[in-house]
Amino acid sequence: MIYVKDIIRICHGELISGDENIECINFTNDTRTLNEGDVFVGIKGDTFNGNTFYKDAIKKGAKVCIIDDKSVLDGDYGKASIILVDDSIKAIQELAKYKRSLYDIPVIAITGSVGKTSVKDMVSAVVSSHFKTLSTKGNMNNHIGVPLTILGLKDHEALIVEMGMNHLGEIHVLSNIAKPTIGIITNVGTAHIGNLGSRENILKAKMEITDALNGPLIINNDNDMLRTVKYDILITIGIDNDSDYMAHDIRDNVFSSTFYIENNYISLPIGSKAFVYNALFAYAVGKKLNIPEDKIINALENFKLTPHRLELIEHKDYRIIDDTYNASLDSVNNALETLGKVKGRKVFIFGDILELDKYAEEIHKQIGESVINNNIDVLITVGENAYYTYSVVYDNGIESYHYNNNQEMLEEIDKIIDIGDTILVKGSHGMNLTQIVEHLKNFKN
Repeated sequence: MIYVKDIIRICHGELISGDENIECINFTNDTRTLNEGDVFVGIKGDTFNGNTFYKDAIKKGAKVCIIDDKSVLDGDYGKASIILVDDSIKAIQELAKYKRSLYDIPVIAITGSVGKTSVKDMVSAVVSSHFKTLSTKGNMNNHIGVPLTILGLKDHEALIVEMGMNHLGEIHVLSNIAKPTIGIITNVGTAHIGNLGSRENILKAKMEITDALNGPLIINNDNDMLRTVKYDILITIGIDNDSDYMAHDIRDNVFSSTFYIENNYISLPIGSKAFVYNALFAYAVGKKLNIPEDKIINALENFKLTPHRLELIEHKDYRIIDDTYNASLDSVNNALETLGKVKGRKVFIFGDILELDKYAEEIHKQIGESVINNNIDVLITVGENAYYTYSVVYDNGIESYHYNNNQEMLEEIDKIIDIGDTILVKGSHGMNLTQIVEHLKNFKN
């Protein structure tokens, strides 16, 4: 357990007010989700100073506040313990490192250009079938979210952390905090290539997961970049290339996938080749942790998707496939393959993929070719870079529409969508295409 006095010692902090013997169990940097008795961590953001919310935290029942801006303090602390540190982010990172050192449990760390969260969901389903498991919630996969996740450890028997990154060095930091016993790299694609400059640099950044890894690394052997990886303890999964864990006799459609692995028949509640790969990762982890096969299979067949990831929504007049959480070249191609299997008119609503820099035009044009190759009937694009996709598809005589922003699209989309359509909605998180999904869900002919 962690007490106020531990925070002072580990973070070289100063106790401004309160009791140093208070136990610190739950940590949060968000007063909106804070519960009575929590520890509030004030963090300076790009546009606001989270330290200024410490009084709101105290009013909601926070018993400890960690602050790195002395200027916001005015002496009105009630019964709360106030700890002043030099840097709140570094403080929670050091605390998480300490908390991790108290647990001798499996720690599975997951990174990759595409599919991190879906793999995390499947691995969590398998591991939690046998162990009391703590795993990353939402998008808490960065230098703040990973430490806060680890600080949530209580009587857990396993920990699963998703690790995201935008630049070199970021996963190195997270790996040294989490000290994983199993590492997973889902794939190496083009996500964040605008920041990193090349797929080789993306691979280098992903391989930082091994910097503090004490155990096997599991990789997708069908990914051209990952096939070049050398590591002491390497476990491979795959469909097309000889691997330690392989899927055979795959049958899939929009709504389900079935396959065999080691003579075990598995039926997934989603039809996507990408989710077969995800299931292979989870299966490999389950086997490594000696989880009984029946538990592994049952967990895979009954797992629940995180919202906005190929989420099927049945409207009375049409179907919506909500894949709006985020986007990359690989994930868009996978989603288009899924849409291409649908009978009836297929509509693709697509918003910009962000953080591509000089690669934006080339990648968005490639997506245009994928739209054509998957026999999509209607393309609706929004954003500056998605225009490149529109131009390729429009030039091939496919029904196409382009809009500069969501509002322009919303004014006309009802005239485009027909009864019986299947509509895939996908784009980078920053394009806010959930707005389009909500409109489609509530539209009445």
